[in-house]
Amino acid sequence: MRKRVVITGLGIVSPLGNSISEFWQNAVEGYSGVDFIKNFDASEHATKFAAEVKNFSAEGIIEDRELRKIDRYSQFALVAAHQAVSDAGLDFEKIDRNRTGVIVGSGIGGIETFEREYSKLIERGPRRVSPFFIPMMISDIAAGHISIRYDIRGPNYAIVSACATASHSIGDAVRHIRYSDAEVMITGGSEAAICPSGMAGFNSMKALSVRNDDPKKASRPFDKLRDGFVMGEGAGILVVEDFEHARKRGAKIYAEIRGIGFTADAHHITQPAPGGEGAVRAMKRCVEDGQLNFEEIDYINAHGTSTPFNDKSETEAIKSVFGDHAYELNISSTKSMTGHLLGAAGAVELIAVALAIQKSVIPPTINYEVPDEECDLNYTPNKPVSKKIRAAISNTFGFGGHNACISVSKFE
Repeated sequence: MRKRVVITGLGIVSPLGNSISEFWQNAVEGYSGVDFIKNFDASEHATKFAAEVKNFSAEGIIEDRELRKIDRYSQFALVAAHQAVSDAGLDFEKIDRNRTGVIVGSGIGGIETFEREYSKLIERGPRRVSPFFIPMMISDIAAGHISIRYDIRGPNYAIVSACATASHSIGDAVRHIRYSDAEVMITGGSEAAICPSGMAGFNSMKALSVRNDDPKKASRPFDKLRDGFVMGEGAGILVVEDFEHARKRGAKIYAEIRGIGFTADAHHITQPAPGGEGAVRAMKRCVEDGQLNFEEIDYINAHGTSTPFNDKSETEAIKSVFGDHAYELNISSTKSMTGHLLGAAGAVELIAVALAIQKSVIPPTINYEVPDEECDLNYTPNKPVSKKIRAAISNTFGFGGHNACISVSKFE
């Protein structure tokens, strides 16, 4: 009999808030976390806005003298992990550290560190490059920091698969529990790429919205006037656990992770396959792996990037998978509020799914104003919907044709 895997802890650093309660309240109220960039002077950039984390503090979690040795993306991960561990009530003196692991990925890693240290190299020579340059920059170091912080000795690594990173990380964590490699996993993703090179790179490929006259309405998934995604930053961390282990220690349970679907488009480095063919296979697999009926899916947290290609192909994929039921279920894109957190997106969005299931409320897709005839499903426009959710899917699709879908159900 396959082991059941449940979600017992949540932690978040996001453009909608740096605690689960603040994030959820703002998500349900349809708050936009987008504004003009404050992290650097973006006046010469085509896009001058992003969904930045506000009022971030690592006080009491990371010592001041250590902050300069840890990139911002790892700081986000450590703070979110601290929240998730506390929320789960994990006592590492009472659980097996050898059967507790960490899988936390990042799509880009320490790009701010890379930018800063490369500038030193060019302007001042190689001897001025920090000895912490490499350990701060590499994409696996957030997982390493978390493991070291809690003396966790089980599976420990990072996944890098662009926007699908966090969902791949969570899926692997679930499999480690199912295969008895671990009883508890701390998992998710973190990203901090709102910096000059990050913004310039995405602008050069015409991926970002340039709605500089009205930034808060720039992220508008499935709306006909969408013109690109909005960069976000932050971290989402979950504690996932073998159900029997959680039951024995009396843990609270948010929801049950049911199925995993990983596929590749094998089509193009940035554009989705025609008709969302790779997404179709990923969604089908995650429903079937979860031993669910397609009609049981009441909610999809869409990848919903607010780009012309993605939103159209994701809509086609959902209709292909669910047929007539596609018009009965609710879909929403929380990216309309958070922007696109790249390698952290899947974790932040799975947190939204778990809370939606627990609280029977579906967060909206904000900024939905002009319907697109090619996007004709129920995207939960502008206002939350109270609805009992039996099961839901979180979709994440990344550059390189990486598709990762996770199905989650109400715990019973």
